[in-house]
Amino acid sequence: MKQFFAVFIMVFLAELGDKTQLATMMFASGKMAHPLLIFIGASLALIAASALAVLVGHAASQYLDTFPLQLVAGIGFVALGAWMVVEHFGVIP
Repeated sequence: MKQFFAVFIMVFLAELGDKTQLATMMFASGKMAHPLLIFIGASLALIAASALAVLVGHAASQYLDTFPLQLVAGIGFVALGAWMVVEHFGVIP
């Protein structure tokens, strides 16, 4: 359960305010939009993308040690976080 909650919290926080959520809000704001269909479509898309990530990650773990994978993932998260902070505070012109 600890692993489940860690993944849930990380993915949930990573998805807040990203372009996927903004695109989903755009679709939901349409006059002919049916909220349930948009929710189902967006949910299935996230499930498919997550399934692909799990399959690729699992396959990579068969050929690589987990440490390099965790290191690359960690560096990626830190880099994305730093980029978002810099972009939010307008450090980049």
